Amino acid sequence: MAIKIRVPGALRQLTRGAAIVEVDAGDVSAALDALNQKYPGFRERLYDDKGQLRQFINIYRNDEDIRFGSGLKTPLAENDDLSIVPAVAGGRTGTGR
Repeated sequence: MAIKIRVPGALRQLTRGAAIVEVDAGDVSAALDALNQKYPGFRERLYDDKGQLRQFINIYRNDEDIRFGSGLKTPLAENDDLSIVPAVAGGRTGTGR
């Protein structure tokens, strides 16, 4: 079944510039594996050395964060969208100057 994956700008060099790619998969883990098969290099950027999603990587199925559901085993249906969203942190606080 076709699943669309939205790729953030920082990772688009792996997809030859494509912002959205399609893979066939039944759950999130299989979709990310298929993404890495099609576009090598994603595994190292998404997973830590223990095989878990990196802390600063968020994955959304449609508009739902998978961490609040079944995680990597979250099932996918035809035409679901996955979004890879790196966490943003940092910045400056203060007077705004």
